[in-house]
Amino acid sequence: MPIRPAIIGNWKMNGSGKEVKLVSRFADFLDKHKIAADVMICPPATLIGRAGGAIKGSKLKIGAQNCHVAASGAYTGDVSASMLKDAGAKAVIVGHSERRAGYDETDKQVRQKAQAVIEQGLQSIICVGETRQQFNKGQTLQVVGRQLRGSIPSSATPQSTLIAYEPVWAIGSGRTPKPADILRTHAHLRKTLLKLHPKEGAKFKILYGGSVSAANASDILALENVNGALVGGASLSFKDFTTILRSV
Repeated sequence: MPIRPAIIGNWKMNGSGKEVKLVSRFADFLDKHKIAADVMICPPATLIGRAGGAIKGSKLKIGAQNCHVAASGAYTGDVSASMLKDAGAKAVIVGHSERRAGYDETDKQVRQKAQAVIEQGLQSIICVGETRQQFNKGQTLQVVGRQLRGSIPSSATPQSTLIAYEPVWAIGSGRTPKPADILRTHAHLRKTLLKLHPKEGAKFKILYGGSVSAANASDILALENVNGALVGGASLSFKDFTTILRSV
């Protein structure tokens, strides 16, 4: 059975109350058009409740961009997976390269976060990706394989966990790897998943992220083992994001 694609918009630290209207427009679009994909927007934590409330009953889902490993406690400024669930989130991105680099998050911490997300009945979206230096040295497969093995919980299932390959050097740069490079990396991630989960490794969604745009989405989504996209800046544009959705 073919894997149903997923298109996920990551707004990062962008958006205010007025962007809730954009979420509503996306929801209306999905109600009016037959899009063969699961679609989600991950706004800043401050907008999760408002965005979710504005699209109740819609096909569009709301996710979060990060969480703490603990369910509660003395962690000033942090938010737990249970809190995000209470706010209306259906999934949580963990291990994004901006978190790994800016906050020194390790594979172990990412795995703990993913486990915390899964325990709340939410989907974990685990990100992996190499730096430009690692890419130039031909270390991509080694790096993403290690990250995946270290970041995915043993309890992960195709229903609870999505994998997103985001080459660090491509994010926000307007540059993307060559199709052959994406193809090779996704094939390696699939092979790794099959080793970790022999019975269900073929069923996990593997998304591509990193300067996904209205112009290149169709070509990227047509590649083998690319089961959707994690979209950054383009998900803040109604025209660009809906063009990507039509590309599925």
